[in-house]
Amino acid sequence: MNPHTSNRQFRGGNPLANALVVIVGALIIGLSFVVGIVAFVALAAIMLVLGAIIGIRLWWFNRKLEKRSPRQAPTGQAEIIEGEYRVVSSPRSPDRDAG
Repeated sequence: MNPHTSNRQFRGGNPLANALVVIVGALIIGLSFVVGIVAFVALAAIMLVLGAIIGIRLWWFNRKLEKRSPRQAPTGQAEIIEGEYRVVSSPRSPDRDAG
């Protein structure tokens, strides 16, 4: 068995190279963290602006609906008038129908 694979450690000959790998790795992890935070803040800002736009639009639409007068508002029902009636005169006379 190879002694380098049994303890799973990288044994570099140069300690300066090992330090450089650690520093570069830490910088990459830190940069990734910062980029992730910036992306999160950007997406949160976009969502906040879109939410505000939709909220203002809904408020404006509800305000317009409340201002409409009752005769302009569609009711969806026909108006029914109840009452009694009496025929006063017939529009046709029997003499005209015969001719």
